[in-house]
Amino acid sequence: MPTLAPVDVDGFVVRAGFLKDVPFFALGDGSLCFAEGGERRVQPHKNGLLAAEKMLDEKGLVTSGDDGLIQKIDSDGTITTLAERPRKWIDLLACGPNGAVAFASGRTAWVRLDDGKENEFAHERAVGGLAFAPKGLKLAVARYDGATIWWANAGGAPQELSWKGAHLGISFSPDGKYLVTAMQENALHGWRLSDSQDMRMTGYPAKVKSWSWSQKGRYLATSGANAAICWPFFGKTGPMGQNPLQLGTRGDNIVSVVACHPKEDVVAVGYLDGMIMMCRFEDNAEVLLRRLGKAPVSSMSWDDAGDRLVFGSEDGEAGIISLR
Repeated sequence: MPTLAPVDVDGFVVRAGFLKDVPFFALGDGSLCFAEGGERRVQPHKNGLLAAEKMLDEKGLVTSGDDGLIQKIDSDGTITTLAERPRKWIDLLACGPNGAVAFASGRTAWVRLDDGKENEFAHERAVGGLAFAPKGLKLAVARYDGATIWWANAGGAPQELSWKGAHLGISFSPDGKYLVTAMQENALHGWRLSDSQDMRMTGYPAKVKSWSWSQKGRYLATSGANAAICWPFFGKTGPMGQNPLQLGTRGDNIVSVVACHPKEDVVAVGYLDGMIMMCRFEDNAEVLLRRLGKAPVSSMSWDDAGDRLVFGSEDGEAGIISLR
């Protein structure tokens, strides 16, 4: 049976996760809480923390805030400033290969390479999302009326992908064949990168604010409905012509966060009322991981082994769920 160990973080949980197997909670008040043998706090931002992303090599957690700072926090709590944009809100971050970090404010995105060099990428409209490709140092930028893919460490013309409307979050499929954006309207849009074929994924009653690729990238699980909507990305046409799976359906609540298991075809599903369930793709078998809470689940993440799930909510409820 799953067991839940509560963690008292006392603040909006922007991101919950694991850094070198140590649970962390990045909080909206600018602090970072490590939960290992007690709770240990550091303060990378004086006021507000807006985004947090784990480096791919797990050498640190990168955070940004309303102070214009991009900070790296090691697992021992050491804070290093990677970049600074005074008087700018930095609420978009992405971590890429070889220590690359992307961040954005307004119409401009930057990529900081591991040697400290920065490359700037300007756009005609505000940047809505950032994502690194799974192979090669390519940066995808969601923008108004589409997306742009840049070579992050070199010059050259970018690849432009067009679709009318405001595009916000953005993600590559794990095999690099597809690019998907969350739109201002209640929909996703995607492109098959080999030929720029468009893909529309609609029918959501609310905006998609959370998504997660299943192991091997067969499904993209998403929030924004009264079930986790899981689009199939196997086959030559991706989700086109295929119906999505609907996992963890509840008639009276909306899914706020999804987190796919790193090794099994299951997904953790968090809801606006604080409940968390685990659902299996094959047959929609369900396991209750957490009963109702006081506020919407705001972030969830598995450890690398898939034995523990860490979660946080909008009012500071947080915890670690162990499956073994």
